[in-house]
Amino acid sequence: MSDVQAQIAEEVVRAVQGSAAVAVATVIRAPEGPQPAVGDKLLVRPDGSRLGSLGALEEAVAADCHAAMTRIPREHVQSLFYRGDGRRLHLRPGRIRLRRRLEAGPDEFEMMIEVVERPATLLIVGGGHVGNSIATIAAHAGFSVAVLDDREAFANPERFPMADRVICGDFVEELRRFPIDANTYVVLVSRGHKQDELSLRQVVNSEAAYVGMIGSLRRVGTVLTHLAREGYGRDALERVHTPIGLDIGAETPEEIAVSIVAELIGVRRGGTGRKLSELRRAKIRE
Repeated sequence: MSDVQAQIAEEVVRAVQGSAAVAVATVIRAPEGPQPAVGDKLLVRPDGSRLGSLGALEEAVAADCHAAMTRIPREHVQSLFYRGDGRRLHLRPGRIRLRRRLEAGPDEFEMMIEVVERPATLLIVGGGHVGNSIATIAAHAGFSVAVLDDREAFANPERFPMADRVICGDFVEELRRFPIDANTYVVLVSRGHKQDELSLRQVVNSEAAYVGMIGSLRRVGTVLTHLAREGYGRDALERVHTPIGLDIGAETPEEIAVSIVAELIGVRRGGTGRKLSELRRAKIRE
């Protein structure tokens, strides 16, 4: 491994561990002779600085790397074709399989672009049946799960083996010290509206990418009214997802967890929440 590739590997590890996201482009197909060669890499940081070199392809690839980091929803892995002179072929984003079926010309390079970042953190406030099911499904979906409850019987590693962090303590105190940032998703599913209201006060003005609270329309309406009377801003309260989850007719804790995690993924990836079959029909009508 060259010094540059070793430095790229180190930055990728740091990104996974919590540093700023990076995009890494890797040559996965190249014509014989001209550089870059298969395996060569370019790392692009959010500020536009780079590590590595791809010759005539570099400017186009760097622009696509930067776009991949800022696109919402992010295309975490893309496969793009570039001509030898650095011009990118105009192929639709996200059609990785289609691109790989296409026959590249004699002077064309194929590049894999991957956005690397630490997993999104899901903080589940409430370790009951719904919280346990959410933790299980969310961990499978790639979230780094943290669970908070003030009861030891509901907040212990044995109950939540899938969680990266289990916290037993006072809701207010623990939420005040929990590191919530723009890559954190907060779900309030505690045992009662009193606990959820206390917790919501601590997170409603945070930088969290998502704040959701379980409960009936009457229950959540009461909580939001209390906070509005206390002076919490309308914008902050309106961004609270409540009642939580997608309307799939869920009844059991496991079904409710599926609807909640589906909403989390939709917010994270920019999905519509509509049936894919409906989107297909709408596309056909266009």
